[in-house]
Amino acid sequence: MTTATMDLKQHIRGIPDFPKPGILFYDISTLMRNADAWQVAMGRVTHAVAPWAPDMLAAIESRGFLTAAPLASRLGCGLVMLRKPGKLPGETVSHSYELEYGSDTLHIQADAIVPGQRVVVMDDLLATGGTLAASIALLRKVGANVVGASVLVELTALGGRARLDVPVKALVSYDE
Repeated sequence: MTTATMDLKQHIRGIPDFPKPGILFYDISTLMRNADAWQVAMGRVTHAVAPWAPDMLAAIESRGFLTAAPLASRLGCGLVMLRKPGKLPGETVSHSYELEYGSDTLHIQADAIVPGQRVVVMDDLLATGGTLAASIALLRKVGANVVGASVLVELTALGGRARLDVPVKALVSYDE
């Protein structure tokens, strides 16, 4: 098998009933621990994101960090972290948002973005789109020009892409 024909879904493990009954969790750790598959995955994400010419990648806590760090290195751009409350030093800007079962808040360091910088948001998963939509809103609050979002896995049946007003690139998609 060549890298061009590698089926990355073969390297993503489905875990039924995690984190709770009725949920099928797509585990990217199996992709990451296979050196060849991980290199192919990062190469494909690089190819997808590079045309957006980002100045900065914004990584959503915590699995977004895993894809954004190697991608920033490949693209030669910066990296900022979007984190939960109390995790970033210095002055932060926050954005609270509703989830299916409660609410959450993301923070960014107040000086992390130069207004107008081209930013791509990175996460591991696009499901309902709530966290990505909140991340885009937070980035815009600090002056970012959000040009796209990239995820490893998209659960298309949950319709999260429709909640986003930026282009989205997904490495793999699942319909169930």
